Amino acid sequence: MKKVSQAQLDELRARSDIVEVIGNYIRLQRAGASFKALCPFHKEKTPSFHVNPARQIYHCFGCGAGGDVFRFIMQHQGVDFMTAVRILAQRAGMVIEFEEGPGEKKSEREVLLHVLQTVADFYHRVLLEHSSAAEARAYVRSRDLEVAAQIFRFGFAPVQSDAMLKFAEAKKCAPALLEKAGILARAEGRGGWYDRFRGRLMIPIADELGRVIGFTGRVLPSDDSPAKYVNSPETPLFRKSRVLFAFDRARRAIVNSRTAILCEGQIDVIRCHLAGIENAVAAQGTAVTEEHAHLLRRYADEVVLMLDADEAGRNAALRNAETLLAAELSIRIATLPAGEDPDSLIRKSGREAFERIVAAAVPVIPFLVDLREARGETTDEAGLRRVAREALDLIAASPSPMQRELMLRQAAARLRLPEAALREQMRRNRPRASARGTESAVATASSSRPSHPVEELGVMSVALRYPEVLPLFRRYLPERLLTDPICVQIYRILHAVSPEEWPSRLFAPDCDPEVAHVASEILASPPKVKGEVYAPEKAAKDYILALWRIELQRQRDRLRRLPGEDPAREQEINMLCHHIGLLKRGWKDAEPFLELQEEE
Repeated sequence: MKKVSQAQLDELRARSDIVEVIGNYIRLQRAGASFKALCPFHKEKTPSFHVNPARQIYHCFGCGAGGDVFRFIMQHQGVDFMTAVRILAQRAGMVIEFEEGPGEKKSEREVLLHVLQTVADFYHRVLLEHSSAAEARAYVRSRDLEVAAQIFRFGFAPVQSDAMLKFAEAKKCAPALLEKAGILARAEGRGGWYDRFRGRLMIPIADELGRVIGFTGRVLPSDDSPAKYVNSPETPLFRKSRVLFAFDRARRAIVNSRTAILCEGQIDVIRCHLAGIENAVAAQGTAVTEEHAHLLRRYADEVVLMLDADEAGRNAALRNAETLLAAELSIRIATLPAGEDPDSLIRKSGREAFERIVAAAVPVIPFLVDLREARGETTDEAGLRRVAREALDLIAASPSPMQRELMLRQAAARLRLPEAALREQMRRNRPRASARGTESAVATASSSRPSHPVEELGVMSVALRYPEVLPLFRRYLPERLLTDPICVQIYRILHAVSPEEWPSRLFAPDCDPEVAHVASEILASPPKVKGEVYAPEKAAKDYILALWRIELQRQRDRLRRLPGEDPAREQEINMLCHHIGLLKRGWKDAEPFLELQEEE
């Protein structure tokens, strides 16, 4: 396995401030000495996710997720530890020296990512330098996309039928691997492969981390191909239902504004970014999926749908709105001038014109009613009822009671109907299973955490917060008194290494995830013990006494359950009761007994 020295990991952790890192993914709000946010790992309406800058840890009091900056990247991005190290190192501008074990092989995912990046670089070089790309370069200039070609790394797929096979041979890359990456396709009936993007302008598609996972190929004006755009096929890396174009570039702006602008085309998004409108993204096609909606919900509160002004665009906007509402996103729909798209509008009239369109975008319910009114569908009772039902269906898509109430008021005002009548009709409609399922899932997430003995958690809490009490625990609290496996693991770590090394051990990737949950929860919680604020030494002594008392009571009860009479056993029970009494009276009375246990 690949390895990184502990010194490098410690340096990388020091360079990766957890507030700055997490703030790149979700919106943090200051709450005293820490920060809070809606948890990115489960659905919730009030913030239970806390980030502690002093201790450089995070913890969610709702679902139990917690750890250090490495574990956050692993959980949030769904990657392994070494990938998290690479992500943080790239962000920090730090060169990490990886050591590979004997016979170490890269995963298929790593190989495909490397192949696609190599192909993207090749396409880009062809666009800039090769004579066959002259028309592509002219097209880029005609669309005023020369800057975009550099920023978004446009490329050109060579027109020669065997160009990619020669590329594969030069790079010692099997054609079958390029097929798996979506670059080559098999020639049916003839055998062999062909380049599915041949002669097209290439736009790389990146994942959330900015890694190339696919391409969009656009035909040039002289090409009479009926397919204007061709996307990469579904591959182990590329799933169009999960990918939003330019999301890696837009994420920070979306987090800051809490708003995403959803365009229809990639060139529209690129034009927005060139104009400084950096929260624009696009789905791979007009349909927005549940995966898209959930991805946006992690960073945004609102989505502005910026689709074409024709009939198909308006219908797509309403379909997409329902999907986004189910993720509890606020929706506004922007109406573009006839015949315009974001690209043409910004080129002709500038950023300000586009921003006016965005500012004028209307919520989905008024948009729906206005659209139906313009078609004359609300002039009679039957039509009004149909529009009302359509509005109620949209409202019911949202699992949020507050959002449903706001939308219902908008519908009543626009339709000029009593709120009570719409509310009663909505009550009669069958509740959506999806909303109930969501609530059930949240309840399950929050109730599935294991419980741990209070006294043992107390020991961990005092020791983690106040390392100066460790000698007391080391002297008077043997590990055998702990019964909880998680607390035992934490206790061993606290004694095994110095406090400076605790984070790297408690949140290590090979450590039990529950260890990270418990440790982060302790460090993120207020420093209280049984509701009172203790001096650390007093708290440590109280827990030592409590755990010894529990242990002696356990021994006493075991002896009492044995059958028959035994004078020696009775004497042992009486002695245990005496020692329990000493422990109850406090440290001063119990200390002689504890000293004897230490000698044993």
